[in-house]
Amino acid sequence: MAEASDPGKVDAGLKGESAKDAAGKHRRASSSTTGVYNINDLEKEGKELQIAKETQRLNWKLNTSPASLDDKDALKKFLTNPPVKKIDLHFPLGLEVTARNLKGVTIKDALDAIYKQFKKKADDELDNPILAGFEWDKETSWTKLMVHQKKEGAPAPKKKGKKGAKDDDDE
Repeated sequence: MAEASDPGKVDAGLKGESAKDAAGKHRRASSSTTGVYNINDLEKEGKELQIAKETQRLNWKLNTSPASLDDKDALKKFLTNPPVKKIDLHFPLGLEVTARNLKGVTIKDALDAIYKQFKKKADDELDNPILAGFEWDKETSWTKLMVHQKKEGAPAPKKKGKKGAKDDDDE
């Protein structure tokens, strides 16, 4: 009867397991998706990364919310192929941010991580406020992407004026 009063063995059954061991078996499985890799495992296997080309044509300003971008479909795409759970984004001046997503880091995850660092900066504080894209150089670091920036984005497509707003030269 001494065994039943021992708190470590309550509800553990007849196998002699402690309650901690029994609870450990019902732990929720990792929420990572199949086909999503740990960047360190890819390095060990020698698998090369491909970066989504969409990042180069976003013309996104680092201190604006990624939600303001027009190309919502690009945001849903994986940043790398094969997809990874986390990746470090390294800026030329030494700043480093980490983008994480157990289901695979998307372009939006990367932009969110960058935006978090730059959202409090005014436009004139940023030398190169526009994202030009990412570069992966396995010689420098297998686990990091270099962030490239530029001074200005591509010119926005010209929109036609509204009906009420006519040019002055019509008069």
